[in-house]
Amino acid sequence: QPQLVESGGGSVQTGGSLRLSCLASGTTLHSMAWFRQAPGSDREGVAAISPGGIAKFHAESIKGRFTISRDLYKNMIYLDMDNLTPADTAMYYCAARDMWTTIDIMLNPQKYPWWGQGTQVTVSS
Repeated sequence: QPQLVESGGGSVQTGGSLRLSCLASGTTLHSMAWFRQAPGSDREGVAAISPGGIAKFHAESIKGRFTISRDLYKNMIYLDMDNLTPADTAMYYCAARDMWTTIDIMLNPQKYPWWGQGTQVTVSS
């Protein structure tokens, strides 16, 4: 069973960058994703990556600014975030599921059974 632990969150100013990391034990054959949830909002899919790390999806809201990647040898999933804005302020979660499929499923939080506890990202203006 996958075990996920996120790190790397923090407070930055508008235009800054952060790298989020997810130590993802037991996920060699799993598809992985990052989600985020701001206070009072639904959980939103940010990016997903296939088991081999070749196929990726990025949500339109962050495309060109955020990049998902994975290091299979280290069991790590990363989310590199550039040009951050206050709208990116949220709790960010790493999640795992068995199958790689279409973007509408891969960025749907209801399709993921395994979750980390999250790491907070706060962007100030």
